[in-house]
Amino acid sequence: MKPPRSSSSVRGILIKIALLSIIDAIAVFGLFMLFLQESWVAFGAVLAVTVIINWIYLRPGWLPAKYLAPGLLFLAVFQIFVVVYSGYIAFTNYGDGRNGSKDDAITTILLTAQSRVPDSPAFRITVLEQFGEYSFLVTDPDGGVFLGGDERPLERVTDFGTDSTGRADSLPGFTTLTFNDLLGNQRAITNIAVPLTDDPNDGALRTPDGSNAYLYLSSLTYDEATDTFIDREGRVYRDGGDGAFVNDAGRELIPGWTINVGFDNFVKAFTTENIRGPLISVTIWTFAFAILSVATTFALGLFLAIVFNKPNMRGKKAYRLIMILPYAFPGFLSGLVWLGLFNQDFGFINQVLFGGAAIPWLTDPWLAKFSVLLVNLWLGFPYMFLICTGALQSIPEELTEAATVDGAQPWAVFRLIKFPLLLVSVAPLLISSFAFNFNNFNIIYMLTGGGPRDVTAGVDAGATDILITLVYKVAFGEGTGRDYGLASAFAILIFFIVATVSIISFRQTKVLEELN
Repeated sequence: MKPPRSSSSVRGILIKIALLSIIDAIAVFGLFMLFLQESWVAFGAVLAVTVIINWIYLRPGWLPAKYLAPGLLFLAVFQIFVVVYSGYIAFTNYGDGRNGSKDDAITTILLTAQSRVPDSPAFRITVLEQFGEYSFLVTDPDGGVFLGGDERPLERVTDFGTDSTGRADSLPGFTTLTFNDLLGNQRAITNIAVPLTDDPNDGALRTPDGSNAYLYLSSLTYDEATDTFIDREGRVYRDGGDGAFVNDAGRELIPGWTINVGFDNFVKAFTTENIRGPLISVTIWTFAFAILSVATTFALGLFLAIVFNKPNMRGKKAYRLIMILPYAFPGFLSGLVWLGLFNQDFGFINQVLFGGAAIPWLTDPWLAKFSVLLVNLWLGFPYMFLICTGALQSIPEELTEAATVDGAQPWAVFRLIKFPLLLVSVAPLLISSFAFNFNNFNIIYMLTGGGPRDVTAGVDAGATDILITLVYKVAFGEGTGRDYGLASAFAILIFFIVATVSIISFRQTKVLEELN
């Protein structure tokens, strides 16, 4: 018996309120964190989205909006935002040593240049914790009590508790760390630098043991009026205009800060010789890899589909099952397995198939490219085998019989009738396969890591790198530092290349559709 309609409605309302409560709780937490970080644009965006979602689902009617809202939200967060943000980064110098604001850079430079003042008095401290952040409760030599934290200058407090020696050891709302807590978090606590005042030139307090702190002063002095640093030898560091302080000799203070650089990353990619050369080589290899991968996998898959499509062939179901096994194998795991098989000294291929020969499959540039194509053929032909089998079985047998009656030979039937009709079905899939292989990160990174590396390149580029692995290594690699701005510029180039190829290819498929 179905429940009454009214009870069903009440249950739905309760579920809706529960889900909205969870969303609102997450949003409130996010708003609180954004408020603390003073990220007002993100704060406004999260607040607006939260209000709109509540308005849509608490308001009667608007059924299409209720269905579309989750999809549009995920589209905005995971697609539009990522694309727009990548585009923004491409026009900045964001990367190693330049990933914050100018104020952050000034503070960090002063902190990293600090050293302990030899005659510094000992400040007795108690380490407190609140909301996961550590603070120093400082009792100065004169008996004054102050509270401060990492990048939070000392402020005088009054309602504190003291121990038998007169040292302040507690404060309402804060948790006092025990000796075991200090030991367990020793590294984080010793890295804390509590500014003495709002002026970073006044120095900061650091503690080596969690019980006493000492004054540290920077060897650099920052002059806010002239926006310059002066070191102890009198050298002046000025804002060089490219997101860093530099002196007259060209020495740069680290870190710098993020600035807009316009089209500099694109200009750098095409005009710097040791970047342009590897970029062109990688682009050519990317096209070759994608085209050869599609061509070889399609040829082998089509051949096997034709063979196993013979009506009088026995056991073809078992053969088909065996054929698709590589497709069921995770791609990244296949790369690791083939990495062992291709090992020059201990691999199965050299030891068993070539009698112990030391063939450098993965360290010679051309052999490494061949190895990558071979492994990708092993991984990709089952997919082509499946779609070609389906496409061949969808072609009416009457067409073959009519052509045979008219005297056509089997090769002519395949070349003039079956193959064109097959392309109508599989052409969009070949295009998507090209786009997939154009960005086939897994097989390249797991098998060769993009190597062997080109030691003359100004970026971390190798013989088997394709554009997507090059972008990853420029952004996150360790060879020549992380340059997110240049990597984002490369990513935009990939986007335009793939989009152009896809548009041209899909227009060409219309010719095949007309044939159909």
